[in-house]
Amino acid sequence: MIELSESDLVVDAVYQGGRQGNAGDDPLSSMLGVSNQGGFRYLGRKDNPRLIVLTSSFNDPDWPDHLDREKGLLRYFGDNKKPGRLLHETPRFGNELLRNAFNSCHSNCRNAVPPFLVFRNTGQFRDVQFLGLAVPGSVELNSSEDLVAVWKSSNGARFQNYSATFTILDSPLVKRAWINDIKNGNTYTTNAPATWRTWQENGAITPLMATPTLEFRNRHQQLPVDLESRSMIQAIRDYFSTWPVGFERCAAQLTQLMDKNFVNYELTRSSRDGGRDAVGEYRVGSSSASILIDFALEAKCYAEQNSVGVREISRLISRLRHRQFGVLVTTSFVNIQAYKEIKEDHHPIVIIAASDIVQILMGAELNTTNRVIEWLHTNFPVISD
Repeated sequence: MIELSESDLVVDAVYQGGRQGNAGDDPLSSMLGVSNQGGFRYLGRKDNPRLIVLTSSFNDPDWPDHLDREKGLLRYFGDNKKPGRLLHETPRFGNELLRNAFNSCHSNCRNAVPPFLVFRNTGQFRDVQFLGLAVPGSVELNSSEDLVAVWKSSNGARFQNYSATFTILDSPLVKRAWINDIKNGNTYTTNAPATWRTWQENGAITPLMATPTLEFRNRHQQLPVDLESRSMIQAIRDYFSTWPVGFERCAAQLTQLMDKNFVNYELTRSSRDGGRDAVGEYRVGSSSASILIDFALEAKCYAEQNSVGVREISRLISRLRHRQFGVLVTTSFVNIQAYKEIKEDHHPIVIIAASDIVQILMGAELNTTNRVIEWLHTNFPVISD
């Protein structure tokens, strides 16, 4: 059995800690020489760290860290999570570490940026899963967008925290030899991953993009699991239970929250919709170089046990015009037969199921049932059709 202090780091591998029930169980201190607590940990001095470790449970509704595996992008929040302190005055210096790393990156001083190693807490004792080697920024964002100070309020008190975007590099393995080099103060060596050396040399980012192999999401994968998420969806069902046309407006806004490139939509008449609850346009490109693609939206405010089936999907498919795609938004799920029809026949339809709605709301900081209810009342005041 390989000791933690001798092991390489393999993407998505789980590293087991102790079982004594105390802080000494933490595996990261043995593996990397960092402290045994906190979301931010570093090797060396805080003003000149050799290595920074980011950890997260990825289940904090107020600070929803998120890894987009398809794009290789990590959204990670800083450590000023309660009022009473300035942005950079945190006990573990996490926001100061973020500011310094991103400033160096923006100034083309990449040799001053330490490697970031990202881990997820598995929830089993202190075991962690290695998610990858990260660098500040993204090819999708400019220097004013990849590190943003956001305002929050808690119990009437306002405060700021960072929202940082990292790219997970296409490096499936971090060698123990490189970790040893880093500990000895030599970050740029032949043991470093090629993608890291390339980024250091010219700033080129090669993200670890993982296309999902799962073709059909089952019922469990389309429905939220935890109580708060289920309560959020139920609040939407209850709000529109006697006003189904209102959910069509809600579904259209959810698509815009999901992707800002859904730029226009128009609700169709409920009695003459031809199988579409809304039609709109999706923008591809930017500024004067963009084009608009038509889409048709179908909204189904269903109870959890009621699935969207072949009949509803076929109805939407039959109404799609040439060069038009469809969006289905439902508070339940699409049954497996209908899902297979969409995938196997390559129908251009985006499925937004109940679990997806929760993720969209979380991304918009509507992460509690009360916030969702307030959002519903504010944006969809009940009117008579």
